[in-house]
Amino acid sequence: MLKIFQSTEKKIPIIYHFVFWISYFSFNVIRWGSYFNDYWYSIKSNAVEFPLHIIIVYFNIYYLVPKFILKKQDLKYFIYLILSLAVLYVVRTELTYYLVNENIWPEAVGHQEAFTFNHIVAVTLGEVYVLALATVIKLTIDWVSEKRRNEELLKIQLKTELNFLKSQIQPHFFFNTLNNLYALAIEKSDKVPDVILKLSEIMQYVLYDVKDSKIDLLKEINYIYSYLELEKLRYGDNIDSKIDIKGNIDNLGVPPLLFMPFIENCFKHGIDNNSISVKINFNRKKKFLLFNVENSFVGIAKTTIKHGIGLKNVKRRLQLLYQSNFRLRADLKDNKYIVNLIIPIT
Repeated sequence: MLKIFQSTEKKIPIIYHFVFWISYFSFNVIRWGSYFNDYWYSIKSNAVEFPLHIIIVYFNIYYLVPKFILKKQDLKYFIYLILSLAVLYVVRTELTYYLVNENIWPEAVGHQEAFTFNHIVAVTLGEVYVLALATVIKLTIDWVSEKRRNEELLKIQLKTELNFLKSQIQPHFFFNTLNNLYALAIEKSDKVPDVILKLSEIMQYVLYDVKDSKIDLLKEINYIYSYLELEKLRYGDNIDSKIDIKGNIDNLGVPPLLFMPFIENCFKHGIDNNSISVKINFNRKKKFLLFNVENSFVGIAKTTIKHGIGLKNVKRRLQLLYQSNFRLRADLKDNKYIVNLIIPIT
């Protein structure tokens, strides 16, 4: 993970530099050798020019651009670039004259002198072409590298936030359960040992089975069933609960603890005179899983239900996991609170 936070500049292997310059040199030799019908002259002239190309390209990419362009000092960049091109023109012209041919511009019509306007423009444009080509390649590689880095950072950020949200659910659930256990202990209820045993089973599930991003839906349903049994130990026969499963859910993976906040919410706001009716449905339909929970409802403001860690948590998890590819709706109807959730199956 640490490598992600290193410099975003892509380190291009040296072999690729050699391949680029050798390919470009060969192309130029063939091009101008064919143009003049003199490949020996083309080899000599390119052998003089290419070291200068390489020097100014790397000077521009690794010094001028980082020092001035990236710091938004455009004027200084262009001043240094123009001075560099001027120095390169003088050096290239002199080397060509003494090492290659006294006619420093053989492709022009007639004999041309050095340091004339037309010759300066022609040489400078040639260098700008090489500079632009190499710089665009380097910036494109850096852009692709930065894009991949940002995508990786986003994945890490989302994964971290998901883990944080999931960790919030666990203490939230245990806090509620311990409150129930405390109430039974005050009453000196004989149910306390059974509650502790059932709680230990649920703790084992939460601490050891939900570490992965996906868990078998059957295990999640069994966890919900254990929770319902835990509530029945507290309220006895006043709890009327039912879990209905439709469709083939074998080997179907779902995010762990995704449905539990809705179940907890039933008991938080649906208990009336220590009684409650809860109906839970799981229905697999091709590429989607439909989850529905319905509970009797105590007459309090609907906005009250929307607050609290559990539901805020699950809404945020759904957004992180599925972006907009899910549907969550909660309604009050005939003294019943109904939650419908549709998530894609991947």
